[in-house]
Amino acid sequence: MTTLAKDTWRDIEVGDRNEFPVIASDTIYEGAAVGLVKASGHARPLTSADRFVGFAEKKAANESGAAAAINVRVIKKGAVVLPVTGAVITDEGCPVYAQDDNAFSFIKTSGVFIGFFRRFTASGYGVVEFDTDGYTDPHEGLLAETVIDNKTLDNQDTGKVFFVTVDAKAITLPAVEGMAFKVVNGGAYGTVIITIDPNANDGIKGPDLTNTDNKDLINTKATANRGDYVCIEYADATGWCVTKMRGVWAKEA
Repeated sequence: MTTLAKDTWRDIEVGDRNEFPVIASDTIYEGAAVGLVKASGHARPLTSADRFVGFAEKKAANESGAAAAINVRVIKKGAVVLPVTGAVITDEGCPVYAQDDNAFSFIKTSGVFIGFFRRFTASGYGVVEFDTDGYTDPHEGLLAETVIDNKTLDNQDTGKVFFVTVDAKAITLPAVEGMAFKVVNGGAYGTVIITIDPNANDGIKGPDLTNTDNKDLINTKATANRGDYVCIEYADATGWCVTKMRGVWAKEA
């Protein structure tokens, strides 16, 4: 191992900025959410297939240039006021996803995690805190699907996270088998009730929950908050097991 024998200058970067080479024939506008193309490492206006790397500090115009002809400078950490679909005052702490460089919501489906909702400012707007190096999607590793109607799960649904966004919809479980999934309330506070319905011969066991066959697990509507969730997986021949939950969940009477 060789140690330094004299003072050596290093180009040390500090602060919350970063730079990336821009893809060919495109423009990234100031304020755009910026994504990296996974196959090439070039920056572009974010798409659902990219990794979020920050917000463009100023316009990077490369309409006629080759890939990497210019760089885009991004802010990689901070807080920004954004339009977030459906945002209300009770959404503090919810993860936020970008569907493109200027479309943001609380739903992971076809979106890229960018940060957390920290403060409501007006209907459909709020402060989103982001940190591209420090924050992790709480639903990382799960394929997302939005549920707007009653849904019966099958074995191709294992490993998914379901965002239920419409009131009074039921998730019906198949006869117990080796599956694991997550159900998230995607509605604003007090607007969406979620019912998880097991097979007639199966129960759902969990913290302070009675394990009785054919009894639904219900996210109580009056106290249901956006982001309430339950993780359920196969237990044994008697039914299913709740491994994690957030919010008020109760068994059918």
